[in-house]
Order: sequence, then C-alpha cells, then structure tokens
Amino acid sequence: MTTLFVAVGSFVGFIVAYHTYGRWLSRKIFQLDKQAIVPAHELRDDVDFCPTDRQIIFGHHFTSIAGTGPIVGPAIAVFWGWLPALLWVVFGSIFVGAVHDLGALVVSLRNRGQTVGEVAGRLISPRAKILFLLVLFFALTIVLAIFGLVVASIFKLYPESVLSVWLVLPLAVCVGFWVYKRRGNIWGVSLIALGLLYAAVYIGCEYLPISLAGVSGNEWLNPIVLWTLALFVYCFFASVLPVWVLLQPRDFVNSLQLVVALVLLVVGIVVVGLTGEADIATSAPAIVKAADRPLDAPPIWPFLFITIACGACSGFHCLVSSGTTSKQISSERDAQYVGYGAMLTEGALAVIVILACCAGVGMGQFQRQTTAESGAVLQPYTLVAKETASGERLTGMAAWRDTYNLEAGWSNFRLGNMVGAFVDGGANFLAAIGIPLKLGVGIIAVMVACFAATTLDTATRLQRYVIQELATTMHFKPLQNKYLATLFAISLALMVALTRGPAGPGSGGLILWPLFGATNQLLAGLAFMVTLFYLWRRGKPVWFVAIPMVLMIVMPGWALALQMFAPETGWYAQKNYLLLGIGLVTMVLQVWMIIEALICFRKARGVLEQALPPLEPRPKTEVPEPALSTG
Repeated sequence: MTTLFVAVGSFVGFIVAYHTYGRWLSRKIFQLDKQAIVPAHELRDDVDFCPTDRQIIFGHHFTSIAGTGPIVGPAIAVFWGWLPALLWVVFGSIFVGAVHDLGALVVSLRNRGQTVGEVAGRLISPRAKILFLLVLFFALTIVLAIFGLVVASIFKLYPESVLSVWLVLPLAVCVGFWVYKRRGNIWGVSLIALGLLYAAVYIGCEYLPISLAGVSGNEWLNPIVLWTLALFVYCFFASVLPVWVLLQPRDFVNSLQLVVALVLLVVGIVVVGLTGEADIATSAPAIVKAADRPLDAPPIWPFLFITIACGACSGFHCLVSSGTTSKQISSERDAQYVGYGAMLTEGALAVIVILACCAGVGMGQFQRQTTAESGAVLQPYTLVAKETASGERLTGMAAWRDTYNLEAGWSNFRLGNMVGAFVDGGANFLAAIGIPLKLGVGIIAVMVACFAATTLDTATRLQRYVIQELATTMHFKPLQNKYLATLFAISLALMVALTRGPAGPGSGGLILWPLFGATNQLLAGLAFMVTLFYLWRRGKPVWFVAIPMVLMIVMPGWALALQMFAPETGWYAQKNYLLLGIGLVTMVLQVWMIIEALICFRKARGVLEQALPPLEPRPKTEVPEPALSTG
C-alpha cells in the first residue's frame, strides 16, 4: 500500500497547490487580467506569434519542458534513496519550479513576448542582458547536443519506437492544415492521428522495429550519428516553419499520447498498489546509507538539486515560458493553467518515474532475447525474465540492486541504464492491467522518445531567438535572419554532438553532460532574479521568489564548485581543462550578473523600468487567419 499512498498523496498535493498557492500567485501577486492585450494578439504573424487555445498551448508547453529530464533525473536520484527524490520533486514542483515557470511566463507576456534574457536588460541593466543571453546561448548549445544524443540513443535502444515518432510528423502537418486552413475541429482529427500513432506502436513492436545497426561498416556512420543528423535536419525545418504547421499540432497530438500513457501508468500503479504486487518500501531503500554508496558518488547535498531538474525546477523552463509559450498564450488568465499547471503535471510524471524505477523494477526484471549477431534488434524479439542462480525470477530489492548496481560505482549511471529502468518498471505497471509486456515496452519507449524529440526542436527555435537577440544587440545583421540563425544554432550543436565522445563517434554531447545540471539550475536562479526585479519595481512582495532564488543560486553554484575543484574527482585535479574552462566562464558570467543585480537593487524599489518603444503601425490590409482552437 506504500506505493499507492505515495502516488495518491503526491497527486492530491499537486491539485490542492494549484487551487490555493497557484491561484494566490495568479490573482493576488501577478494579477492576471483577462482583458490585457497579450503578445500573441499584439504582434500576431502566425509564424511565431499565434494566439492559441489554452488546451493546445498546454500540450506544447508540457511536452517541451518535460523532455527526458523528469525521467532521467529522478531515475538517477533514487540512487540516494527514493524518499529524498520524492520530497524534492513534490515540494520543489509546488514552491520552486511552478513559481519559476509562472513568473517567467508572466514577465514575458508583459514585455511583448521577449525572452527573460532580453527583459533583464531593462529590469536590471543593459550589461545583464548580454550576460544572460550568453548564459542562455551556452546552456542551449549543451541542451541541443545532449538531447540530440538522447533521442538518437532511444532510437538505438528501442527500435520499436522509431516508426511512431517519425509518423507523428506528417500526421501533425495534416492536423494543422485541417484545423487552420479548413477550420475543422481539432479533437476529431487529433484522435484519428492518435489512433494511427498507437497502431504504429503495435506494428513497430511486432513487425517493424527500425534499426540502423549494420547499415555501414564505418564507425562514423553508426546509428547514433545517422539518427542525430536526421534529427537536426528535421529541427531546422521545425524551427523556421510557422508554429501552426508543425509545432502546435505535433505537440497537441503528442500531449494526447502522453496523457494516455500516463493514465495507463496511474491505473497500473493503483492496481499493483491495491494488490500489493509492487511495494516501494520493500523494493528499494528509502534512503541509501552513506556506507552503501560507492566511493566516487557525489554527496546528496547539493547534487540532488542538480540531478533532479525538470521534475522539480529547471532553468530550461524559463526559456520555453518566455521563448515560445508567451508568444502563443491567448489570454493572461491562461498563464496559471499553462505555466503553473504544466509544472505540477511534470512533477506528477517525476513521481511516476520514481515509483517505476523502484516499485516497478521490484516487480521483476526482464531482458531482450534476439538472434541478431550484432545484438541489434533487427527483428521481433522476446522478453525473458532475469533469474537468480537458483532459477528464481529476480524481484524486490534484489532486482533493484541488480538494476542500479551500486557496487559498480557512479559511472554506472548512464543514459541507457536509467531510461531502461523507467521503461522496464513502467512496462511492469502496464502488464498488471493486461497489456502485453512487449507492447508495454513500446508504449513507454515511444512516450520517452516523443518527450525528448519535442524538447529538441523547441530548443532549436529558442536558440534561434537567443542568437537573433544577441545579433540585434551587437548589430550583426546576418544572424538576425531566422534561417541563418537557425543554421548557425544547428551547426554548432552538430559540431559538439558528432565529436568523438566517451561512447565513440556521435557521443560528443556526453563530454559536456557534466556541465548541464549545474548550468541549467543556475539559469533558474537567474530567471528568478528577473521575476524578483519585476515585482520589486512594482512594490510587490518578493519573499516567495527570493527564497527559491537563493536556493537555485547557492545549490548549483556549490555543486559546480565541487565539480571543478574537488580534491581528487574535480576537473582541475583530473586535468579536464575543457570542462574546467567552460565551468569557470559560466561561473564568472553568473557572478557578474548577480553583482549587476546587487548594484541596482536598492534604487530599483518602486521605480518602473524604461518602457518598450512604440510599435510600428501594421498594414491595414493584414487580416490574420484564425489560429488553432478546440472549438
């Protein structure tokens, strides 16, 4: 019953928080106004600025901020025990992450959809704008390189997911044209697309797993490299196309698929919780004692707070809130539903991941059995239960310890291992409600791949905005062009991604992976700072922003300092001068921006920032077509 208690308690807590703390922030602090003119209407061009129904923009926002963050982060963090991970996810989502996302969204909405980096120039200082944009640029370069590797790795590990993930693209284009050009209802056509997607999941599992293994004997044309190239070609077009053509309908269909998968997982959790088939209390340790952790493991303080990012608070979310979402929100009142609500939904997903990686894995492990000599899944496979030496199925704490293999050390916690723990545990939950195990693996793998792919192309569009803003500030006209800015963003990410990394050619993103956690969370602290200045200049209370701001500056800064200068394991001690150099530059930029904020903090109280320049008159003949709606 512990499993069910954890799930129900967490979900009820999120619902109560939305209707109390979230409403207080929206109504009393930010005073969201239904009649306010929002950027989607004021600057509408139906390319980037496009007023959208809140159900659709919720789907875009949720799938974009989620990615694999709330999956990989909690899957790794249960290494310290499931209880610390659970507490940070629940309370972090409510009091830190959701406040961060809502604040960034509102500030951008009231500044013509500008990113928080650009808004920082008027709220704090012009230098702060440059500093913030540079931090965003470095952070997004890492995100693109890492998520390109993430999606490519999922395709390699789970070839049954490939057909569904790519099929959703033409389906989304059809949905967009049907709704936008033919003014059809989005629900009917989207449900048809969803049905075709799940049919593709079944076909991919049973008949058509798509693997690129063995297509070339050249090590530089391995599946990771080939999938990464294909993904970034797609990202170029996804970034420059109007949002209604691909981004909105794709995210809406994906969100429906994700909701179906999450509902199935929740039903599975209820069943196994009531029957006692899965018990998190006996399947995994609540807190792993220090003596049981490998010597190379980082301390729980402060590394828990940078390991679980998207499931509790993530700086990347401020980029989505102020980069794409603020340009599509149709009414200020929708900000609570989208900004605060989506973060709580992501917190619920992170809770499910913790349960799957502990209670789900404890239900029993299984492994693939194939006949391909290379080990690649080139044909339908069977799932075989892992057994002990005596022939008994590996379950409970033994299954969890075998999966996490603490004795192997911290280096054992790789992307494939952690995604695999969630997929295996989630498939066990689905099997409890009668879904065949192989199909369950396919459903969860497709969910993970869709999350990651959505984040990848959204990050490409966000990087294009950042590059254009930097180019405008520095008066470099060529990169103000959206096509050249996008090409530059993708080219730089590809250079990093396709470098020979720890796992061979195409794994270059892993080189920078150690930087991602701390850099991403420091970005959240800076976004809190921008929101704080917005409220401070208007004489509003700021304590509810100041506390999480300090947390998200101190903890990531502490973690980054340990990563750089720990006596034996730090980058300086290991002579890893690439990571050390980038880490130092990041730290300097962050500290410099904090100093800029402290200099102008006292004199900013009650003094409004400089107003935005007036807009140029729009052509009178322009009559925009209606955007996507659910009506």
